[in-house]
Amino acid sequence: MTDNIFSEIQKELDLGVSEKKHPFKLAVLGTVGLDQMARLRTIVVRKISKDLRVTFYTDKRSKKVTHIKENNKVSMLFYHPEKSIQLKIEGIATLINDAAILKQYWTAVGERSKKDYTTTKAPGTEITNSEGIEYLNETHHFCMIIVEPKKIEYLKLNPDTHTRIRYSNENGKWHGEFLVP
Repeated sequence: MTDNIFSEIQKELDLGVSEKKHPFKLAVLGTVGLDQMARLRTIVVRKISKDLRVTFYTDKRSKKVTHIKENNKVSMLFYHPEKSIQLKIEGIATLINDAAILKQYWTAVGERSKKDYTTTKAPGTEITNSEGIEYLNETHHFCMIIVEPKKIEYLKLNPDTHTRIRYSNENGKWHGEFLVP
């Protein structure tokens, strides 16, 4: 039975990338840097590979990049309100530094979205007002991060009985075990 649910997980994650309004388009990313403070933020999922690696984009000057350099163990949380499904993914984050790969993905980013990676000041920098943001013309701070999942926890909330399963990736194979919800 855990295999059927794992197939559902894969399907929903894929739909999160292909369907603009799907709830799995967005996830909450949790990181912990050297300061040992957990930080959460919403990210846009850009790609899910066949082995469930999650790709998202960010500004390479962002705090999440600093945290991943300090501690690449991350968590991601997805929630589907209509199906009452929560997914928690724990994994290892990798910053993509290959210039050719970054160029390929950068060219596919929409013109409106490219603006997010071209501010002269780093994300989180204090400013006096939002009209004072300046942008670069020729350069950008585009970065890709890929999360390789090690554990996936599925929770389905039902009126009668909740279902909770933890999947662990062992040598490229996923194994599921039921847990008390």
